Amino acid sequence: MENGWNRIELRVRYSETDAMQVVYHANYLNWFEIGRTEMMRGTGVPYRELELQGILLPVIETRIFFHAAARYDDEILVKTRLVEARVRVQFEYEIVRKADEKLLVSGYTLHAWVNREMKPIQLRKAAPEMYRAIQERVYRAE
Repeated sequence: MENGWNRIELRVRYSETDAMQVVYHANYLNWFEIGRTEMMRGTGVPYRELELQGILLPVIETRIFFHAAARYDDEILVKTRLVEARVRVQFEYEIVRKADEKLLVSGYTLHAWVNREMKPIQLRKAAPEMYRAIQERVYRAE
């Protein structure tokens, strides 16, 4: 995990493109979710386990920057890293074309720890062992 990036390889499917065979913009957010889900699984704290304990992590903000287009059948890398995981949780993303390592999209999602009633919680109190596991994966720039 170079610089904290977790990597997932995907191939652009035809259904993810428009009539010009360019990826439809909303699909990048789906890829962000795939990256985030796999990264959380890699921490040893998969979303399924959080939800079984009544802990949810809804998106409260997202920002996406488009640099170049992905096209049908491109192999891409979805890079995800965790940059904050306290009361709020922030993931950063980069999506690059595998063939030339061209940056296609960058962005972030911001989340909040909440219970099933959508009330904010402190994960370090609600599930300290999960909190510690997640803290180990937070990227801290040197």
